[in-house]
Amino acid sequence: MAYWLLKSEPDAFGIEDLKNRSDQTEPWDGVRNYQARNMMRDQMQVGDLGFFYHSNVKEPGIVGIIEIVSTGHPDPTAFDPDAKYYDPKSDPEHPRWYLVDVRFVRDLKRNISLNELKDYADDALAGFPLVRKGNRLSIMPVTDQQWAFILGLEHG
Repeated sequence: MAYWLLKSEPDAFGIEDLKNRSDQTEPWDGVRNYQARNMMRDQMQVGDLGFFYHSNVKEPGIVGIIEIVSTGHPDPTAFDPDAKYYDPKSDPEHPRWYLVDVRFVRDLKRNISLNELKDYADDALAGFPLVRKGNRLSIMPVTDQQWAFILGLEHG
């Protein structure tokens, strides 16, 4: 099993939205970064777990845990001219963009803020992409050690 962190702006799609979906499952669509796409297409596997991260809010941070419930498959929003994430250069025969389906597992007991995570950037979370300056990726891998450390912060 691998671990991931997936970012979303709660105004667009937050953890509460996921909890309210049928079967608490939703396609993680709209990713338009090649590095993030490659992770979904080539590396994410059914059963992997991820942190659900709220970005672009007053206090960005990790708010919950999700499970990857499908392998990567073409993102249909890329083919729909009426969709927000339409890409005219992508077509079903040669898809450019992929997604995975995710399912809600649980809320964290508290928001583990980006500022708190940055406090450990020089030791326990050294190398964690989220705490690197200038990192803008919406999906990133999390090592076993980073996953365990972050979960340990949940109780304050």
